[in-house]
Amino acid sequence: MRGLPPHQASDTQMVPPGPLTMPAVVIDHVSKTFRGVSALHQITLEMAKGEFLALLGPSGCGKSTLLRIIAGLERQSTGRVLIGRSDVSRLPTYDRGVAMVFHDDSMFPNMTLGENIGFGLRIARFTTAQIKRRVEQVAALLQIESSLDHRPETLSGGERLRAAIARALAVEPSVLLLDEPLLHLDPLERLEMRAELKSCLARTGITTFYATNDQAEAMGMADRVAVMQAGHIMQVATPGELYRHPACRFVAGLVGAPPMNLLTLDAPIGIVWLGALNLAAPASGAVVLGIRPEDLVLATPDTGFAFRVRVVEQLGSHVILTGETVGQKMRVVLPEAPDARPGSEIHLRPLPGRMVWMDAETGVALAA
Repeated sequence: MRGLPPHQASDTQMVPPGPLTMPAVVIDHVSKTFRGVSALHQITLEMAKGEFLALLGPSGCGKSTLLRIIAGLERQSTGRVLIGRSDVSRLPTYDRGVAMVFHDDSMFPNMTLGENIGFGLRIARFTTAQIKRRVEQVAALLQIESSLDHRPETLSGGERLRAAIARALAVEPSVLLLDEPLLHLDPLERLEMRAELKSCLARTGITTFYATNDQAEAMGMADRVAVMQAGHIMQVATPGELYRHPACRFVAGLVGAPPMNLLTLDAPIGIVWLGALNLAAPASGAVVLGIRPEDLVLATPDTGFAFRVRVVEQLGSHVILTGETVGQKMRVVLPEAPDARPGSEIHLRPLPGRMVWMDAETGVALAA
């Protein structure tokens, strides 16, 4: 979708399956309106079987609404949802072959962990032997088999999350929907669960949607990431493609930690600044130059641009400098910067081929 305005983005995100592959899930021009307010705008996506797709965006962008529509908990205003070859748009949740885990999923307090995991199977009238076998299988997969006889209140947040995911997997859904499942875990638990969950779902081969506003979760876990803003899909790409080639200013500012520096360059100061670096901007009037903080290196006055340091953060393996150039805020990540002190001036230059040009008016990425 590079080069397209945001309102057209969702129409360009269909990823054709291979000649012998049927998509596992198709979201076909789905829109949703609540009391005259549009929450989703013509969302179109295709997912391959076993793919892990993250929906990344700020609160209120439509991630959870889209998951609830796929699950059948909300009815779309227009469009349709296909799972496999079947249009499930009008089917109830229990007939769609999906399972959903919310960030606040709770266990029944009067049941053991094993009974909670097997609850859906009992409702579906599986035999006791079948339930026991399936519960043991998913508990082993999530590494909670030793806690099956425990009550939920005795478990950690991470163990309860594993149990909620095990309960979803126990019914063997075609599609797993995860709505910010790590939200209430502490930072260390989130880091551990991120790796464990990615490994677990890779072993199951289940098609997974994962909604989050944490870019580290999306970039670290997903095969592809769909970046959402105000009910639109702004870009769908692999984590590497999002990082190196953001399609628009919104994606550039969302992905990365710290996020990409975005400098507005217009005549005459922009021409002077670019000339000092032997760079030429695309012929598009005022442009935005995107440079990632880690794609800047120290330079001499005759090979780089001046950067006034305001804040120095020593973080062990690297240093983050916050300051300004051409009157605009910039962050820089360097392995070390011995001469950088608040108030000092250093010189920097961008690594070749690591810059992104965007139209200053539309925010859309331009050809290099």
